[in-house]
Amino acid sequence: MKKQKLPHLVGSKWTAQSSTFGWRHFQVINRKNEGSLVFAELVAACDNTIRFWVNAQALKNRGLWKPGWQSLLEQAQALK
Repeated sequence: MKKQKLPHLVGSKWTAQSSTFGWRHFQVINRKNEGSLVFAELVAACDNTIRFWVNAQALKNRGLWKPGWQSLLEQAQALK
């Protein structure tokens, strides 16, 4: 059996480093495999009408996304 890429993706929480569609906190609600690529459907934590798909590899870019939900204060302290 083939090993699944990013097996714990669904349900994971992410903080965008900059405002995305007006929000920063998102949760993965779905995943889709397209050939060798994996895509994650993200939904805003405070507005479930804000949904979009992103290449799951983009979530590994710490300049764009941080795992978990972080406050603005936590993000500022991480930059120090």
